[in-house]
Amino acid sequence: MKQFKGLRAARMPHRTIHLFRKGLRLHDHPALLAALESSEVVYPVYILDRKFMTSVMHIGALRWHFLLQSLEDLQKNLCRLGSHLLVIQGEYEPVLREHVQKWNITQVTLDAEMEPFYKEMEANIRCLGEELGFEVLSVVGHSLYDTKRILDLNDGTPPLTYKRFLHILSLLGDPEVPVRNLTAEDFQKCRPPDLDLTECYRVPLPADLKIPPESISPWRGGETEGLQRLEQHLADQGWVASFTKPRTIPNSLLPSTTGLSPYFSMGCVSVRTFFYRLSNIYAQAKHHSLPPVSLQGQLLWREFFYTVASATPNFTKMAGNPICLQISWYEDAERLHKWKTAQTGFPWIDAIMTQLRQEGWIHHLARHAAACFLTRGDLWISWEEGMKVFEELLLDADYSINAGNWMWLSASAFFHQYTRIFCPVRFGKRTDPEGQYIRKYLPVLKNFPSKYIYEPWTASEEEQKQAGCIIGKDYPFPMVDHKEASNHNLQLMKHVREEQYRTAQLTRDDTDDPMEMKLKRDHSEENVTKAKTARMTEQT
Repeated sequence: MKQFKGLRAARMPHRTIHLFRKGLRLHDHPALLAALESSEVVYPVYILDRKFMTSVMHIGALRWHFLLQSLEDLQKNLCRLGSHLLVIQGEYEPVLREHVQKWNITQVTLDAEMEPFYKEMEANIRCLGEELGFEVLSVVGHSLYDTKRILDLNDGTPPLTYKRFLHILSLLGDPEVPVRNLTAEDFQKCRPPDLDLTECYRVPLPADLKIPPESISPWRGGETEGLQRLEQHLADQGWVASFTKPRTIPNSLLPSTTGLSPYFSMGCVSVRTFFYRLSNIYAQAKHHSLPPVSLQGQLLWREFFYTVASATPNFTKMAGNPICLQISWYEDAERLHKWKTAQTGFPWIDAIMTQLRQEGWIHHLARHAAACFLTRGDLWISWEEGMKVFEELLLDADYSINAGNWMWLSASAFFHQYTRIFCPVRFGKRTDPEGQYIRKYLPVLKNFPSKYIYEPWTASEEEQKQAGCIIGKDYPFPMVDHKEASNHNLQLMKHVREEQYRTAQLTRDDTDDPMEMKLKRDHSEENVTKAKTARMTEQT
């Protein structure tokens, strides 16, 4: 906390509102620590702006439950330290204006965020500060690095490949270490006068916000739950050291990865804490996996997408996005609805979409399969439509990662081996030949023999009757012929990439696949021919 050392000596202690946005935790919270170290009074505030959460963040019912659970947990943890979370419902600007004046506030502290809507919010808070006479202190706490430092080292532009990104990080060195833990003494000396804490500032119940009843989900929100999950995984140091993400199982009935992503997304668990706990385990291991497939590598992918998103216009859209291929996707509301509501007729895809809707989480390879099917694999529907569905349903929905992954999986940017298309039958069968995952999430198919569970339409009418499920009546026929659709779409994508070769090259590393190497040679030969023609023209 070197940057804050001279603050108290130079000025009178502040009266501070600390604004929680993400960062719903007490461990490794540099902005909250800065508030406590520079103030005589600190009001811990969460402004629950329902209009912002629904129209800007687009959060669905499951994430609402996760958010309220996280706020309730934050409230309990603050109470243990002699403080209290003040949840205020309403729109940001009028709520903040009222309470700054009511409490004679001289400082507002908050986490620095990189999403455009959070940047706009911070800019508006700073304008309000100039008007009402309070200072604003924002501190990076949601990511490992300050994305501005990465951009500065890359000549003011985002590194568009993971390889280039890792090179920039090698120049920066390790991330800042987590800040010290907060204590009851920190809050005691900054305790605000007694407030009416009965109804006015309590965490609302889901029913208060007319949120539908909670679905069954293995994830409960909050710092306490997130840290327990963290400790549970770090206890198996051998698993941590050898973790290789592509080898995890997409259709296991329990998560085969850490399942920490919802807690990182909401800021219930600090990524810096996780990073350095991993570093300690790696230091003691004779051998350990490396980025991009290691656990630390997964955190760095998160940083990569944060950095690119922070400096790329229209990152969550195709139009106006300079790194994204401009593709004439089909507009088909009926097909999109079938995909979203698990009615594609492909049990593996429908089981994935059912788990997503019920639990708010699916394995990353399951996300790959569902996204490929919607976009370049089978339906040729825009990645933006899939991104919106994931944004609503995923507990770990994240502006940068969600959009970045959808561009990747649709081969619109970042991913260039576009000839690799996930088969909606064979892919799931490889790791779960008995179809236990399908039987759990699509119980209508549970009585089919294993040889039919991924392709129930191939069972005879008598076998369908024995299974208690008639295809076309109790469960739909496949909505497309996968082989025919994928071959057609492959040709479309090949044509797009030939036409938009320069855009495609922006986000690719040096490791080319054979198809891309051919395209590269073709373009190089074309450029050589053009250069020779130009020279001949000059000579004549």
